[in-house]
Amino acid sequence: MKLKTLMIINTIVAIVFGVTFVIVPAHVYSLYDITADEQLIYMGRLFGGTLIGFALLTWMARNTTDSDARRAIVYALFAADCIGFVVALIGQISNVVNALGWSTVAIYLLLALGFGYFQFFKAVPSQA
Repeated sequence: MKLKTLMIINTIVAIVFGVTFVIVPAHVYSLYDITADEQLIYMGRLFGGTLIGFALLTWMARNTTDSDARRAIVYALFAADCIGFVVALIGQISNVVNALGWSTVAIYLLLALGFGYFQFFKAVPSQA
């Protein structure tokens, strides 16, 4: 897989979840069997905004030729996805969410592995 492809995949995942969290956060929570109060809806919308920012970042960075910028972006996405994976896994093991939560664990894990591969095992190319 090329880094550009991974960034496009990240863009799609982030925009779908981001827009959904901004527009209908209570519905997203209900899918995971979480009851959302006004504070959680507020936090979900903030999270959705952040995901939209990640989507824009990966979309705009997919064709950049600045290798230093690409390395920094890939490292930041790797770190964010690793943290997301750990948090999602702990939540899943703690039964905070229903079985659908395993999909969140898997998404974070796969993205972390992808960005980790490009960060540590394959030199981030200047154009991928």
